[in-house]
Amino acid sequence: MDKPLFWILFNVFVLALLVLDLYVLNKKSKTVNIKEALWWSAFWIGLAIAFNIFIYFWKGEESALQFLTGYLIEESLSVDNLFVFMIIFSFFKVPPEHQRKVLFWGIIGALVLRAAFILVGVSLIHHFAFTVLILGFFLIYTGIRMLTSGEKEIDPKKNPIIKMVQKVMPVTKHYHDDKFFVKIRNIRFATPLFIVVLVIETTDVIFAADSIPAILAVSTDSFIVYTSNVFALLGLRSLYFALSGIMQLFHYLNYGLSAILIFIGAKLIGGYFGYEVDMTIALGAVAGILTLSIIMSVIFPKKAEVEEAEEIKHH
Repeated sequence: MDKPLFWILFNVFVLALLVLDLYVLNKKSKTVNIKEALWWSAFWIGLAIAFNIFIYFWKGEESALQFLTGYLIEESLSVDNLFVFMIIFSFFKVPPEHQRKVLFWGIIGALVLRAAFILVGVSLIHHFAFTVLILGFFLIYTGIRMLTSGEKEIDPKKNPIIKMVQKVMPVTKHYHDDKFFVKIRNIRFATPLFIVVLVIETTDVIFAADSIPAILAVSTDSFIVYTSNVFALLGLRSLYFALSGIMQLFHYLNYGLSAILIFIGAKLIGGYFGYEVDMTIALGAVAGILTLSIIMSVIFPKKAEVEEAEEIKHH
């Protein structure tokens, strides 16, 4: 089967799943509960594992390891996106029942933008070998910046996309159910829900600047890079609803993510100079760092969390 046909079939399959999710299984706007979100998370993770097995039999063990490592890296880095989603939804006071639809369209846009980033990145690496050095140093710099800058401060009000839309068309002050556009006195208005989707899209571009180079450091096979990215994004919505209440507990995760980026950057630079790191070792290192950061967060909770628990205990 020709490779372009795989791209077409894969994207048709993904779109069919998303349409089935939004317009058939979840046709009515509703608040997603944790139990439902966990089931959906398990479904998307299981689907990624099944696809990984398919990659193993189609492209071999090395490609399967690259897919799994790329998927794990992207899924880990996506946790930062979840924090930003929380801030954006809170700032715009998005009703819980409409958040699923916002994330659906946000992910559709992210798939298109990331596909373009990946194809450009792979093309640059294939045509200009020194590009891997730039990516390697960029990843190390990003990892160090993440380690030293603390928590990201996102102010949706400063997003330039809001002012841009307001110049093009009027925006209503209130939500109109789950509609993105409404007509009032024959004038077409955008709703705040449409603004939220655009804000999520633009912030995803910022995050893609970190995550795409990280996966390109693992593989330069555009199909492997793209599909691992897609599967991580597909599970992002359900992961958000499953973890939104407890994400703040994983306070050591940022240290783990920064260590992963520094490790991947060093691996990329080492590979350029002939010091290759086996993919099995790379996968083990990424999984180990991620697991350790989560365990450390549980064993050593933030001081504020400990004090709150003690206060509840005394009452």
